[in-house]
Amino acid sequence: MAKNTKICDVDQIEDGGSDGFVIDTKNGRCGLMVLRRGERVVSYLNSCPHVGTPLDIQPGRFLSQSGTHILCTTHGALFQINDGLCVAGPCLNDRLTPVDVEVRDGGIYLEKDALPTLWPPIGSNSLVDP
Repeated sequence: MAKNTKICDVDQIEDGGSDGFVIDTKNGRCGLMVLRRGERVVSYLNSCPHVGTPLDIQPGRFLSQSGTHILCTTHGALFQINDGLCVAGPCLNDRLTPVDVEVRDGGIYLEKDALPTLWPPIGSNSLVDP
């Protein structure tokens, strides 16, 4: 089945770089990261398997200084780009959750309805006790 939601053009992400996106879901929002290596793109949920925090300290910046690993800025965990495996840090041998994306006609697409809800909708007071 073709992916129906375009999140960006491939060229919007620098070759060897990354970017982050927040997608509205049925019940809230989902954060994800997209990493580009030439024409190949990989995507993961923007959620550390250790404690669930977003990985980027600055929006869209997910890579280690050398650009060879995904870095969780909360505890310094390092993840392999190609498969999301944690190779250093408190979640050693855990994996980032992949997001299935498709590159088509110069764009990056996903199936929006397949995304989990990670965060409440903007403006929601669901984190506040009644």
